[in-house]
Amino acid sequence: MKVVILCGGKGTRLREETVVKPKPLVKVGQYPVLWHIMKIYAHYGFREFVLALGYKGEMIKEYFLNYEALNNDFTIHLGKMNNIQFHSKHGESDWVVTLADTGGNAQTGSRLKRVERYVDGEIFMATYGDGVADINISELVKFHKSHGKIGTITGVHPASRFGELGVENGKVARFHEKPQVMEGWINGGYFVFSRKFFDYLWMEDNCILEKDPLEKLTRDGELMFFPHNGFWQCVDTYRELEILNKMWSDGTAPWKKW
Repeated sequence: MKVVILCGGKGTRLREETVVKPKPLVKVGQYPVLWHIMKIYAHYGFREFVLALGYKGEMIKEYFLNYEALNNDFTIHLGKMNNIQFHSKHGESDWVVTLADTGGNAQTGSRLKRVERYVDGEIFMATYGDGVADINISELVKFHKSHGKIGTITGVHPASRFGELGVENGKVARFHEKPQVMEGWINGGYFVFSRKFFDYLWMEDNCILEKDPLEKLTRDGELMFFPHNGFWQCVDTYRELEILNKMWSDGTAPWKKW
């Protein structure tokens, strides 16, 4: 089953980083957030990826073209560029990654439509290139297969920007600094779709996945909801990037299941 990752946005709210690189290459620890997302899927046995590239997509291509050299010791015979001997291994040796240029100005739905030719099989997964979670991908796929509808969307509780107060009889009984909001759901990505969903998309730049396609899928009664009550965090601002980096450096990253 292929995993499509939308990697084309400009990340304007993270300009400190994205002025020089695409958001999926922003680092959490020593690895890009894109790598973390792919490791989540790979942990559950899904290792075939299609990356829908856009803004500074050439940098993502370069990252994977140089992946072996960046992650292994090697000996190179100068003047014989095909004669390179790698001396070590990494945990991603069985990944198959397709990198597809989907245009500089395309919206999310357009990008998904433009990689249709690289998606085989009746079911595929899709997500954004900036959000990590401790989601059980196997349970997500099992749920999708159980209901027989075209799409499954994962709902998550976003992190609160503010502290949460629990008040009893005018006194503060509980105080939690920046917890996850436990009421209400938002789109957390981590979709599963039947191939039929491609019929809801179009190639022109203005196809926004989260508007007409998903709204029509909802009206047709073909979109099911998978609740994820655990950890989820996107990298939308520099503060959120700092949160993930602290978790990674502290060894407390909830999404690290591998």
